[in-house]
Amino acid sequence: MTRIESVTTTTSSVPLHTPFVTALRRTETVDTVVVEVTDSDGRTGWGEAPQVWQVTGESLASATACIESMLAPVLVGHPLDDRDDLAAAAAQVQRAVARNFGAKAGIDAALHDLVARAEGTSVAALLATAPSGIPHALETDVTLSAGAADALAEAARARVEGGFTTLKMKVGTDAATDVARVAAVRAAVGDTVAIRLDANQGWSREDAVTVIRAIEDADLGVEFVEQPVVADDVEGLAWVRERVGVRIMADESCFGRHDLERIIRLGAADLVNVKLAKCGSLTVGRDLLRRAHEAGLGTIVGSMMESHIGVGAAAALVAAEPTSEVSDLDAAWWSTASPVRGGISYDRNTIRMPSGPGSGIDGWAASPAS
Repeated sequence: MTRIESVTTTTSSVPLHTPFVTALRRTETVDTVVVEVTDSDGRTGWGEAPQVWQVTGESLASATACIESMLAPVLVGHPLDDRDDLAAAAAQVQRAVARNFGAKAGIDAALHDLVARAEGTSVAALLATAPSGIPHALETDVTLSAGAADALAEAARARVEGGFTTLKMKVGTDAATDVARVAAVRAAVGDTVAIRLDANQGWSREDAVTVIRAIEDADLGVEFVEQPVVADDVEGLAWVRERVGVRIMADESCFGRHDLERIIRLGAADLVNVKLAKCGSLTVGRDLLRRAHEAGLGTIVGSMMESHIGVGAAAALVAAEPTSEVSDLDAAWWSTASPVRGGISYDRNTIRMPSGPGSGIDGWAASPAS
């Protein structure tokens, strides 16, 4: 019988090639807790718990403490022979603590990686209803950090020259000048490039409507606006949606099943952004996508600022359960290097899925710093 032998955590900090700036924060590094779960047959599964104080409230210290003190003890010694054992182990992780979704997601991804490796298949195939149709590559958008109009226009031109066809602009830092920034980017890239906006909770209800209507009046061709108001104001999200024509996406307002049902009930959004660090589980993420599609909502899968490990798990989810829109999987593209060997890779606006079993990760790229 195969059992879980150990659960280990390692903090990882990887520099970004360009600062990542939103209405919520600025960072120049990817700071995460890397999770390794090893079974009694010597296989290791990989996962990641990102530090995102402003969204999930988790830190490197809190995720490490949660995994080592609460999640590891319920897993070590647990059987992991088949998918039923995987489901049981994953359920125990969800029950062990309240919230701590990033920590749970890191463990959950590692467990799925382990079982996929044992079956000789990919994590995506493990999740999929029809594993024979798993794509080998996925398209991603790319983010434009918040900044001045001229800098954004220059960055947009560089991203398009680099092969990206969907740009996600960070706005919400100054409602008075956000329209001018969007106009500058549209003028820089022309009409064929898709532009979507993410306010990261940066506007009031009234400012959101004012800015979005101005964008509509200027005919700037915006796909959708993500999280225009604060996360807890789901009624405000619905209020904004009722008053504008551009589609509205919920991100920070939608962590799990309860949040999604509230959004559906209130008619608060046209689309939702599913992230593993918000919902805590690949299977929960898959269920959220299915429920959203059933309710007629559009979907993307995103990530926090994560390395190739966490983005790889998110990409596996998209490969297994396709989203209605191009997903937001560029986070690891910002890193100067991957902390691990194998896994996903980037080719212009395309994510190449791993060819090996599980996540395709076969070890650290170098000795971890801590």
